[in-house]
Amino acid sequence: MSQKLILSSKEGAIGRITLNRPEGMNTFTVPFAKQLDEALWDMENDPEIRVVVINGAGKNFCTGISLDQFPRRTQSEAREFLYQIDAFYHTLARMKTVTIAAVHGYALANGAGLAFGCDLTVAADTATFGTTAINVGLICLGPAAPMMRSLGLKKTLEMVLTGDMIGAADAEKLGLVNRVVAEADLESEAMKLAQKLVAKSPLALQIGKEGINRLHDTPYHQGLDVMDDLFATLASTEDAVEGVNAFLAKRKPEWKKR
Repeated sequence: MSQKLILSSKEGAIGRITLNRPEGMNTFTVPFAKQLDEALWDMENDPEIRVVVINGAGKNFCTGISLDQFPRRTQSEAREFLYQIDAFYHTLARMKTVTIAAVHGYALANGAGLAFGCDLTVAADTATFGTTAINVGLICLGPAAPMMRSLGLKKTLEMVLTGDMIGAADAEKLGLVNRVVAEADLESEAMKLAQKLVAKSPLALQIGKEGINRLHDTPYHQGLDVMDDLFATLASTEDAVEGVNAFLAKRKPEWKKR
């Protein structure tokens, strides 16, 4: 029997999804990504569910794609891999159901992208966010798609190109997080927000989400695929292999000279 990497449950009109790979800091693998995408669609297709809350088991929300998923690949192989890993970005944007990320610990790389890709984000005051892939010779182009919606060009470039991490308070100031709460109150505050939303008109919630997304959603899906194509190209290079190998070996990477 395969491991349940994603846990799902219902509390009335609220669906709950828990990232359940705590031993790997809830990092993405293909099975993890597929189970997440399936859980999101199950929630979307359940007529009783109007809001979905996503959290992470263990000490962290999610720290990106597991680095052991980056063996040497051709560009086409890397693209196929990333399309599977990043399916949730498309799903979150296409869902009529409102989604809330409840973030604690580290939310890095694709974990940050998941937090930012949800409609609303509640963060513990101890949470840390970062698009850190560049630090191992990769790049956070998937997360950049939802980030651009909140940050605009210059700040997205700064975060993606530096790989710097920021705290929850700074993420709130930038508009990446809706509210920051005490870590002990994270679950109750996220559920309180969900309960406030499910008390609204279900149709109004759906139309409100769709209408706001349509304001700037026309190029979103094409843009995300372009990001994955570029990431796949990078993932097939010597520098990407070197960056991951150096990180795993706990040594300084030796980048290929230009």
